[in-house]
Amino acid sequence: MRHALTIDLEEFCQIHALTTTICRDDWDKFPSEVEHNTDMILEILSGKGIAATFFCLGWIAQRHKDLIRRIHALGHEIGCHGHVHQVIFQQSAQEFKNDVSTAKSILEDIIGEKIIGYRAPTYSITTRTMWALEILSELGFEYDSSIFPIVHDTYGIPDAPRVPYKHDEYGLVEFPLSTIKVGPLNLPFAGGGYFRLLPYPMVKLGITLLEYERTPFIFYIHPWEFNPHNPRVDTIPWFSRFRTYTGLSRTRSRFSRLIDDFRFTTARDVLTDHGLL
Repeated sequence: MRHALTIDLEEFCQIHALTTTICRDDWDKFPSEVEHNTDMILEILSGKGIAATFFCLGWIAQRHKDLIRRIHALGHEIGCHGHVHQVIFQQSAQEFKNDVSTAKSILEDIIGEKIIGYRAPTYSITTRTMWALEILSELGFEYDSSIFPIVHDTYGIPDAPRVPYKHDEYGLVEFPLSTIKVGPLNLPFAGGGYFRLLPYPMVKLGITLLEYERTPFIFYIHPWEFNPHNPRVDTIPWFSRFRTYTGLSRTRSRFSRLIDDFRFTTARDVLTDHGLL
């Protein structure tokens, strides 16, 4: 069974935990690490012959066109992550549409190919922002991977389906972030901080349980998570610091172990495998 490997392409200074500390106007003042960090991922994937989906910010693509072309030339899928990593619940519908259409146009101009997949910054399609799905459909997207069926302090729709499905109202396929069901709760383990913080055997067990259910797993990670030398920002709350910095030194080794233990490809190909695209 093939699972989806996804990379959210962004700089460390753009993560949601830092939005109250680092102004968007200051992003260009930080040394860019996205190419160096992404090259580590590309090297690992090339060595294993694995294709992944890279959900890219338009802001990054404008400044690193050659990186986007290189990712695409290596056989990876390019998806859209919006333009300036703005959570949807802080945007109007028109602001959201402008942001996403800008990013989509930039990415399509760079690779010369239609972008069909979208992931919201910080999984910010929630019950408050379901209207965003209609806009994504209008813009020509065919699938979304923004809904996390969990309880969380920032995002999540706890009662959303845990398996890939089609939004009948919008004609859009949803690839929700992976969880395992324990009693009434959906527990996250799909990547990012969960991947760094949880013991690896728990992650492996979660994927194995999904395979038993015949449910595809979707993994996500950010290039900055491969860099244990990210700038230290001590002005954010302690829990955000814990989630942001813990386990960075073991991301690369765990990632290599994960792609050895299971079969991975792009989100687009997995959805095609299951007859949804």
